[in-house]
Amino acid sequence: MSHSRGSDRHLVRRLTQLYVGLVLYGASAALMVRAGLGLDPWDVLHQGVAEHTGLSIGTVAIIAGAAVLLLWWPLRERPGLGTVSNVFLVGLSMDATLWLLPHPEALAYRIPLLVGGVVLNGAATGLYISARFGPGPRDGLMTGLHKVTGRSIRLVRTAIELVVLVVGILLGGSAGAGTVLYALAIGPLAQFFLRLFAVPGGAGGSHVVAGGGRKEARGGAPADRRR
Repeated sequence: MSHSRGSDRHLVRRLTQLYVGLVLYGASAALMVRAGLGLDPWDVLHQGVAEHTGLSIGTVAIIAGAAVLLLWWPLRERPGLGTVSNVFLVGLSMDATLWLLPHPEALAYRIPLLVGGVVLNGAATGLYISARFGPGPRDGLMTGLHKVTGRSIRLVRTAIELVVLVVGILLGGSAGAGTVLYALAIGPLAQFFLRLFAVPGGAGGSHVVAGGGRKEARGGAPADRRR
């Protein structure tokens, strides 16, 4: 009986971490947008598409996540609860936070927004990856291509991020100092918060693909890591 109660508590904690983490992830991306000093590669793409379509950046993020998820079919990747939740919740949270945030003009306000966004992104990453409810759509694409091509995780992820970043810049997305800060800081931040928010008793632990782009959940058996 006590074992059952313990399992229930772990499940509640994992679900809480998953959804709080995804909401905070969207909020952290919105902080970086408002800072206007550069975004992570996927959001550079989302912003560029949004400028050409008139859609909100959060809506574009949802559509892009769903489109990437469709690519899982030929790669034989299997989505989980965290995968589907990631597709919708991050974009919705991002748009909601942008609606609430003012547009600061002074650099004295924009720099703290950027730094706060990057740190919050690291915390959100630690929360929802530690929940272990399956990979996000972009990580599933990465691991699927890794299995199909035989190339390393590092090479596949780097290639995807570079293509996304270049296309986003060409479309008018915002790349700059914030993009560089994110690439350098998110790995160490994610590792710190993964340890902080680790759920006791998890089989196999949690794994993070860090560096240069959006971090997504990948539970289950250990795999190659970017860092």
